[in-house]
This record gives sequence, C-alpha cells and structure tokens, in this order.
Amino acid sequence: MLFVRSHFAWAEVIIILNFFNLASLYFRHNTYPRFIHTPVVSAPLAWTFVAIYWNGAIMVPHPDNLVARIFGNIFIWSLLVFGGFYIVVYNDYTIGFSLSVLAAAIGVAQFLDKVIALQWIFAFVIMALLFVATVTIAVPASAGRDITWKRRSDDAERAPLLNE
Repeated sequence: MLFVRSHFAWAEVIIILNFFNLASLYFRHNTYPRFIHTPVVSAPLAWTFVAIYWNGAIMVPHPDNLVARIFGNIFIWSLLVFGGFYIVVYNDYTIGFSLSVLAAAIGVAQFLDKVIALQWIFAFVIMALLFVATVTIAVPASAGRDITWKRRSDDAERAPLLNE
C-alpha cells in the first residue's frame, strides 16, 4: 500500500524489515522439504531482495543520470553474489532458480527499455551463471547425492587409522 501511494521511503523501510525477517526464517528453517521451503522462504526472499533495489531505484530523483545508471550496472551484480552465497554455502538450488528467473525478467525489461545499455546484458549473464550453478547443485540433489565445494584430502580418510 505504501508503494502504490508513492511513499517509497517508508516502503523501503518495510521491505528491508521484511528482508531481515525472511533471512532469519531462512537461517532457522533451511532444511525443510523443498516443496515447503521454496514457496514459503526462498522465493519470497529472492523477490524481497530484488524489491529492495526496485523500490530504491524508483526513489532516485534522476534515474537517467549517468551516476544512477553506473550504480544500476554495479548493483545488478549483487544478484549473483547473493544467489552464489546461498548456492555455495547452503547448496540451495531453489533460491538460485528464483533469482535466475528474476534476473531474466530484469534483462527482458531493460532490453525493452533501453536497447543500447549494459544492464540487460549483465542481467542475462547473471541469469546464465546462476542457472548453471543451480543446475550443478540441483541435479545431484535430485539423485540423492550432495555436491561439496571443498576438496577432501587423503589424510582425512586415513585419520581414524592414525594414533592420534
């Protein structure tokens, strides 16, 4: 309601509070089954992260300014960092899929708005990277295996045999 009535500063405060609420929910309940976890936690968290930037971009007084466009081109990469964190640390492919869909939507919207710009190219690159990382996690998870990002050393396997 605040967004519709053009109270963007108050809407930003509420969105940020909602983001912290969803993030704390995620960290407390990240092991729930994926058919519950996706619609309740990870998809709303991804949407809220994008909504923070969307509402923030609307609050900018001169959005066609060069500085605003440069910040937009920089901030879009935070989608990759945010999604990469959850993909690598928690092996959560649901938030990766959600953010890749949202990055594709941003890319299409920016392409239809300004054909000669970098932001839509960045959005599609981010979408592709998130999608590949997500599929890398999702395929082994669907087979019941877990992918680990850390290398195991041979000493870790022999450790029980050592007299330590």
